[in-house]
Parts: sequence; structure tokens; C-alpha cells
Amino acid sequence: MRVTIITVSLNSAESVEACIRSVIRQTHREIEYISVDGRSEDGTLDVINKYRDHFAARLCEKDDGIYEAMNKGLALAGGELVGFLNSDDVLAADDIIARVVEVVAGGRLDSCYGDIVYVDPTDSGRTIRYWKAGPFDAGNIKKGWMPPHPAFFVRRSIYQRFGGFNLAFPVIADYEIMLRFLYKHRISSSYLPRIILRKSTGGISKPTLPNVIRNNAACHKAWIANGLRPSWKIFARKILSKLIQLRPLP
Repeated sequence: MRVTIITVSLNSAESVEACIRSVIRQTHREIEYISVDGRSEDGTLDVINKYRDHFAARLCEKDDGIYEAMNKGLALAGGELVGFLNSDDVLAADDIIARVVEVVAGGRLDSCYGDIVYVDPTDSGRTIRYWKAGPFDAGNIKKGWMPPHPAFFVRRSIYQRFGGFNLAFPVIADYEIMLRFLYKHRISSSYLPRIILRKSTGGISKPTLPNVIRNNAACHKAWIANGLRPSWKIFARKILSKLIQLRPLP
């Protein structure tokens, strides 16, 4: 199975090389690697160009945010399965993509997801948050559960049928697309009980109180936009689940 991995970057010179190297070390050989850069000005492009022979496509142009950049990557994708690896993230082991393919192909599934850990951006050995996703049950989405999007791999045909990232949700378009795929359209999925990637903390979704309030309001709008009826319990449980994730690795 051919897998497309898309890395979106902007001024990520300090982290993008580790990200790229974690992809090119994968034991699964059928990987189409795509770079989408928003015209970085800090040396990111020099790093990307250093590994240009490992990329199937490289795009460098201004965009209106990370989700528009992700949509640009989707437009270039040719793999049967698609995953995103942002420029400050690294795949947790060299066999991750091979294991994901094994789960998806073996079960003839539409998607697969696993766990992620958030690490200190200045000390990658220090875990800040561990997101243990748990087994798949679409009904749990109405209870506030959702798999971590950075560890979510989906067949390209699903994007073709149900669309890409909705740019009306500039902060939580990843939540909206998983809500649309997993709950509204009930695509099949399975949990791979492995840490898929290590992710640096920070960014637009950093769990500060103002961000939590803003993001939950946006998530409510995502349910309405998909013709779904949300319950206030969804968002209360989402907040609780993030508190539970603030624990050391098992």
C-alpha cells in the first residue's frame, strides 16, 4: 500500500530536519513524501532542499493557514493512505507506517489512529502530556472522545468522497474533519495501541484556558455545520479528557 505523508512547515528550521529524518527512516518502502511550505524565511527551505531527493513533491507558496496548506498537500497526494506529520513532530519509531498499513490493509479499513505524546520543545525527553486514544467507538464521539488528528491516517478515497479541511474552522478544522468522517459518515477505523508520534507542545491549540473556551465554542459550531445536535456534556468531557492526559508515560 502506497502511503502519502504530508509535512506542512513555516519557519521550522530548528525542528524540520528531525521530522524529515523520521520519515525517511521508515521501514515501509512505499512512501510518497510531500512538503508544503508557506515561504519560510529562517532556513527551513535549506533543510528541505537538503533532502529534496526524498520528496515526491515540494510546494513553497504563501497560504492562509495550516489547514489551507494541508488541503494543498491533499491535492498533490497520490497514495492510497494519507497522513500528516507537522514540521515539529517526529514519528516515534521506524516501523510506525508499516504497522499502520498492516492494520488498515488487514482489516480493509478506511482509517487508523494511535497515541501521541507531547514533549517539551526544549527537552524532547520530557513528556508533558500523553494522549492515549483507546479503542474505536464512533458513539463515544458524542461523549467528548476523539482520536488525535496527528496520529490519524485516512484513505485518500475518503477525502475525495467527503472533502478536505473546512477553512471556516481556522483553529479546529482537524476536529471538524474527524467529526465529519467518523461520526457523520461513519467511516471504519481501528486503534493501533502504539505511540505514533512525539509532538512538541505549543501552537494555536495549546491548552490554555482561553484556548479551551474558544476551541470548545468552535467545536460546537462544527456539530451544527454538519447538521448534528451536540450536547453540553460533549465539551465538558473534552476538557476532562485533556486533564487526564497530563500524566507521565506508562
